Amino acid sequence: MAKRNNEHLPISDILKEFVDTNNLQNGLDKVNVKEAWAKMMGNGVNNYTTNIVLERDTLFVQLSSSVLREELSYGKEKIIKMLNESLGKEIINKLVLR
Repeated sequence: MAKRNNEHLPISDILKEFVDTNNLQNGLDKVNVKEAWAKMMGNGVNNYTTNIVLERDTLFVQLSSSVLREELSYGKEKIIKMLNESLGKEIINKLVLR
């Protein structure tokens, strides 16, 4: 069996290289955004959330309650800021509530 030269590399560096090599970051960002939304908004909002889609830098959130959609529309900037902080980088620039 051939020996590898990466015996002493941290697993985080190896995984980061794998993600970069295979262009997986966009897919990981989409999953991370859904998880961040669920964690940040809690069960009350998640019960009315039917779909979450990240396209480029825009997050589309589909809600089944028009009243909740109206309430959340007042705090879009705060929601974007909190989601980006939770994700640790600037992924979302615009939030569209449907």
